[in-house]
Amino acid sequence: MEKFDAQVDAYIEKSADFAKPILNHLRELVHKASPEITETIKWSAPFFEYDGVLCFMMAFKQHCGFGFWKAGSLPDPHGLIKDEGNAGSIGKLTTLADLPGDDILIWYIRQAMELKSVPSVKKTVKKTVPPRVIISTDTPEYLSQLLDKNREAKEYFEKFSPSQKKEYITWFEDAKTEATRNKRLAEGLAWMSEGKTRHWKYK
Repeated sequence: MEKFDAQVDAYIEKSADFAKPILNHLRELVHKASPEITETIKWSAPFFEYDGVLCFMMAFKQHCGFGFWKAGSLPDPHGLIKDEGNAGSIGKLTTLADLPGDDILIWYIRQAMELKSVPSVKKTVKKTVPPRVIISTDTPEYLSQLLDKNREAKEYFEKFSPSQKKEYITWFEDAKTEATRNKRLAEGLAWMSEGKTRHWKYK
């Protein structure tokens, strides 16, 4: 795959004026971190890859976002990572001034690359303990009880396709701690109440 993708050029060109310098700068930093990183478009947004998805950026109406895939394993000495489920964002960006220093962000990108070459204990655990929801769309009892208490969320959830239901259930089941699961449940139910699918941010 080519290092640069014309689709990303087009994405940036179509973005709001405030977003263009932010996206161009982020793109430059990612490739500065390593010439081995490539780019593509996934879920209608620019994604950067190095042995799989590494990080991503996107533009919204009033802010931009940049984050790391599976950021939970990243060291975070500067407290940049905001928990957004499987993807860790560095927050809402409205100007270049909202970005951390170039050296800092490049360091995070390279740390994310290093994690790709380290065997993942989490992946091993998933293989040895197959979660039942990966092959089933059965609603876990705890989720059913919460949906019974939230009429709007339940109505939308029941209208979701089997794959859309599985995306939510898998996200909840993949939580490694009760606190993480409870946080995801609260966020997920709020999204469901608005009729949003699990990956609505990337559509």
